[in-house]
Amino acid sequence: MKREKCACGVAVISNMLEELLIHKPDDPIEFMINHLKQNNDDAPRICVLGPPASGKTTVAMWLCKHFNAIRVSQETLLFKEALRQTEEAKAYKERNQKIPNALWANLIQERLSNVDCIKQGWILEGFPENQEQAWMLQSSGIFPRHVVMLYAPDTVLIERSGGKRLDPLTQEVFHTTFDWPSDPLVQERLVKPEDLSEQEVSKKLLEYHRNFPEVFHIYQKVLKSINADQPSVDVLSQVLAFVQTRHRSAAPFTPRILFFGPPGSGKSLQAALIAQKYDVINICCGQLLKEAVADNTKLGELVKPYIDSGCPVPDNLVLKLLTERLSSLDCLSHGWVLSGFPRDVEQGEQLQKAQINPNRVFFFNLPYESIMERLSQRRTDPVTGERYHTTFRPAPTPEIQARLRQNPKDEEENIEKRLNIYYSNVKALEDFYQDAFYVNADQDPYVIFEFIESCIIKPLPCKKH
Repeated sequence: MKREKCACGVAVISNMLEELLIHKPDDPIEFMINHLKQNNDDAPRICVLGPPASGKTTVAMWLCKHFNAIRVSQETLLFKEALRQTEEAKAYKERNQKIPNALWANLIQERLSNVDCIKQGWILEGFPENQEQAWMLQSSGIFPRHVVMLYAPDTVLIERSGGKRLDPLTQEVFHTTFDWPSDPLVQERLVKPEDLSEQEVSKKLLEYHRNFPEVFHIYQKVLKSINADQPSVDVLSQVLAFVQTRHRSAAPFTPRILFFGPPGSGKSLQAALIAQKYDVINICCGQLLKEAVADNTKLGELVKPYIDSGCPVPDNLVLKLLTERLSSLDCLSHGWVLSGFPRDVEQGEQLQKAQINPNRVFFFNLPYESIMERLSQRRTDPVTGERYHTTFRPAPTPEIQARLRQNPKDEEENIEKRLNIYYSNVKALEDFYQDAFYVNADQDPYVIFEFIESCIIKPLPCKKH
């Protein structure tokens, strides 16, 4: 064991020295701290999901104790953390209103980005609850390594829920049979939660069963279903056996993937899905530029005036930033999926000269009418940050509808400008990347994903001589 740990330490130090030589940072100490944070491959990243009363809290708390990880749940986010939007979320709770998905996603993203979660790992209990939350977490770069899905017959769950007790002081949940506190003072102040009538539990179970298939589909490659209707010792041993497994990348090579497509064609979602399944690094050129500015790097200072004024960032700055990122160790070892660059053939040639050569290229095609329908009808609630669509996802109440706002970039004339720029360059890019695959982006996201996946797995056609 000591030899293994020693070898591990040597590998970490070797990695860090390699990164120092590649990047030559101004502040080597800060660089090494950040490197250790980003490359903690042994830290658990686990979601524990399941219907009400399936034992999520018991499993999550046990895993936290076993791995010395951080537990994140509705209870901890609302009552044990001082996050930027905690009070806003609690106000919804106090009004007996449902907390919006976007608000939950923001709270989770902020909490998981704290140093303790990065260093020690995290156990996310009860999240994501639905498909939209899952997609929001993915777009924030949150990808669990393991998803534990507990299940039990509804009759068992309804019976179990009657034993739940709540500590009104700490908001901790206990159970008369499975998790009774040892402290007599805590025992005395426990109360039965108000929302635990059989009718309320049945309602929650119906909602869970409605959302379960979509969440299962998203995480099926890293998910294990475990029967919660058995002794807790057996449940915990099966959970532990699963979360201690390591998932190998299913990719048959190191993927270097380029996505092209008009605005609104779904590139970002597909990039997130590919990144999750194949453990590759998801790089959006626009986001990379914003991060450089936010991190106050030397390149970021040069980029900032262009971002602030809305002018295009010069190719040489973009290329330098991309070259640095794509040459980093995680991209070299895991592979990458890139969207937002190159925008024209000249940029493509510059990538080629920099020895950045994709081995899979995809062009997303979407009819003009579909693009306009997707983008021009998008709206955002300035109060909650929740996104709506006037056709596909209208606001649930007239009050919310009245306060919705449209992002200026989603106005038809601005969409037209972006489309004109894309279409003026796409034909030349298609000629430049002759081995590209073409994606019908006007269909279900998972149908698109399956097509892209099939193209990643199968070998490229042989070139004619």
